[in-house]
Amino acid sequence: MSQIYEYLKMAVSNIKANKMRSFLTMLGIIIGISSVILIMSLGNGAKNVITEEMAGIAAGQIALYTYDDTGSYQITNEDIEAIEAEVGGLKGVNAYMSADGVTSTKKGEFQVMASGQRASYKVFSTTEILTGRYFNEQEYLSAAPVCVIGEEDAIRLFGSADILGKTIDVTIWGTEISFRIIGVEQAEKESMFTFTYDNSPVSIYFPLTVFAQIYGVGFDTYYQIYLMAEDGADTAAITTQVVDLLERRHQCYGEDIYQYESFSDYMGTVNTVINTVTMLISLVAAISLVVGGIGVMNIMLVSVTERTREIGIRKALGAKTRSIMLQFLSESAIITMIGGLIGIVSGIAGAFLVAKIVASVNPKLAFTPSVSIVTVLATTLFSSAIGLFFGIYPAKKAAKMSPIEALRRN
Repeated sequence: MSQIYEYLKMAVSNIKANKMRSFLTMLGIIIGISSVILIMSLGNGAKNVITEEMAGIAAGQIALYTYDDTGSYQITNEDIEAIEAEVGGLKGVNAYMSADGVTSTKKGEFQVMASGQRASYKVFSTTEILTGRYFNEQEYLSAAPVCVIGEEDAIRLFGSADILGKTIDVTIWGTEISFRIIGVEQAEKESMFTFTYDNSPVSIYFPLTVFAQIYGVGFDTYYQIYLMAEDGADTAAITTQVVDLLERRHQCYGEDIYQYESFSDYMGTVNTVINTVTMLISLVAAISLVVGGIGVMNIMLVSVTERTREIGIRKALGAKTRSIMLQFLSESAIITMIGGLIGIVSGIAGAFLVAKIVASVNPKLAFTPSVSIVTVLATTLFSSAIGLFFGIYPAKKAAKMSPIEALRRN
């Protein structure tokens, strides 16, 4: 143990004696380690914020649809009632229809995105109600002309969000309908997934049955419905139960009439893409570690040449081959370890700096880098392994040197 301590002291002493050369030798290791840490931290941080943002928008949602052209397998209101009654773990089932419209107020004329929803719409909304309420089952069944509007749209239309009880006249497909405003939703928090533009349509939400007044017929069948699972529920199991129920009711078991897409599927795809891209870029950055390792080997070879006489004297005094080899391996390992530590600190600092710059340029894209302890430990071990691997050849060369030949060279 004392011998190893002596080797380390000698290695540190030699590094100090050649500060600039040692630093330049470390530079490749520093760049490689810092690049890997920076990219992995930014990738993990971006993945975390994307997951959180998407969870706030669509967590637990499942879209279920049919490509049936015959009309025999469309989803009916009775099917929806059966799903709500028989399938556990669901907050609600929704179906909707949207149409373009236009409205005029004292503030001017506005394009409208009119969206008819079922009464369970409230559990699908990603924002809280600011004032008022959502429409209820009775209003849905009676096709009551009531609506919910967003806070920002309310201000655009009326100059205030205090508009409960006011009416908004919307012309849809040539028919004007007067909606009574019964609820105002809070403005959405800005995120990387929110997108607005000048003169964007005003969105209003009302009972889907109101569309029957425009068409003159009721809505009894749907090509697509949406399911909202309870927090922590198994969406895959819920989807399987719903598909089985529909296939049983429509006598089409095993024909794959009903397809589905869930939020968890999207998230799995997004995470896979982010992880793959991050890993590929990290592997490219890690190439500089190999280049840095070659640099360590070159400098150690130079060091062996410069210290030939020292090696000869030590071997003449009885130093063993193993001792000479350990001395040079210790030096190369220390160089790469120091470079690795500097690279880790630089990579973490760089990741936070890049995140800060991104946030200052576009606040919607603000996120906090996620530094993985596993990544830090892995890069530290890898940098040490690089030093040992590329230090073996110079160390062997020094250890095998004949003392007579070594003393004769200088």
